[in-house]
Amino acid sequence: MKLSLVLIVYRSDSSIALKASKFCEEVLKAKNIKSIRIESDFQKDQIEKYLCNSDLQPNIGIILGGDGTFLKCANALADYDIPLLSINIGGNLGFLTQEKDFLFEKSFIEILENEEYIIDYRNRLNCDVYISGTSPEKEIIKSYDALNDFYFKSVEEDISPTNQIQIEIDNEKVNEYKGDGLIICTSTGSTAYSMAAGGPIVHPDIDAMIINPICPMSLASRPIVIPNTSKVIIKPVKKSKGAIKLWRDGSKCMTIKETYYCEIKKSKSPCKIIKFKKSSNYYNTLIKKLDWKGDLSLKNSNT
Repeated sequence: MKLSLVLIVYRSDSSIALKASKFCEEVLKAKNIKSIRIESDFQKDQIEKYLCNSDLQPNIGIILGGDGTFLKCANALADYDIPLLSINIGGNLGFLTQEKDFLFEKSFIEILENEEYIIDYRNRLNCDVYISGTSPEKEIIKSYDALNDFYFKSVEEDISPTNQIQIEIDNEKVNEYKGDGLIICTSTGSTAYSMAAGGPIVHPDIDAMIINPICPMSLASRPIVIPNTSKVIIKPVKKSKGAIKLWRDGSKCMTIKETYYCEIKKSKSPCKIIKFKKSSNYYNTLIKKLDWKGDLSLKNSNT
C-alpha cells in the first residue's frame, strides 16, 4: 500500500495510547509519510472537523486503543470509506484489534508497504427512526449506523427496567418481547453484548443478523439468527409503562417514544478493517478471550 497520509486516532484518556501515537508518528515520519494525530474525544467532533475541512483524505486510519475506541472511530468515519487498522493498546487482545507488538516492533509499516494484509469487509447495521402515522411519506427523525449492535432498554429514570417491545421481520409481526430489553446485532457484534446476554457466537464471515432478548420474562423468547437482508421493525408497545432508549455500540442515542418506530437493516457501507496475515486468527482470539482450552494435547505434552 502506498501511504502518503495516515490518520492516527488514540484513546483520549490513556497516557499509554498517547505515547504510542507519538511513537507511531515518528515511525511514519522516518518513512517520509505524513500523519495527523487526533485524540478520541468524540464530544469535540475532532475527527469529523478535520476530515470536513481537509482536501486530503487519509489512505488509512490507525486506531490506538481497545475495541471500544475502535467502534466509536468506525462510526465516526462511516461515511469516509477509510480502511482502519486497530492496534490494541493498554488492554487485552480484542476481537477487532491487532496485537500491539506489530506497532512497537515497527513491523506494521513493512506489513502495510508489502501488502501482507487483507481488507476485511464487516457489515454494519443501519437504524432509521420514524414517526408513526398514516402518511405514505415516512418522516425520518434520526439515522444511525452501528458495527456491533443496536439495543433497546428502559430509560434510567424508570423504577422498573421491564419494557415491552414489538418486533416485525420483513413486514410480518413476529413477537412481543417483555423483559429488560432487546439486542439486534451483526455477526461481528455477536461476541459483544449479545454474547453476554446468552446469544450465539456467529463467525463474522456469515451474513447474519442476531435478535436477542435481554432477560425475557418468558422462556419462549429465544435468540434467533436471520439473514442480514431482512428488514426489522421495532416498536414500543403502547400499553407498556415508560419509554425505551436506543443505544448503538455501547453509546446512548435517543429515547424512542410510543409514537416512534425503528427500521433496522443492513447498512449500505461496510467497515473496512485491515487484518495482518501474521496476526491471530478468529478462533485463536476466541480461545484467548474466552479462556477456552484449545488443544489439550499441547498442554499435556510437558507433563
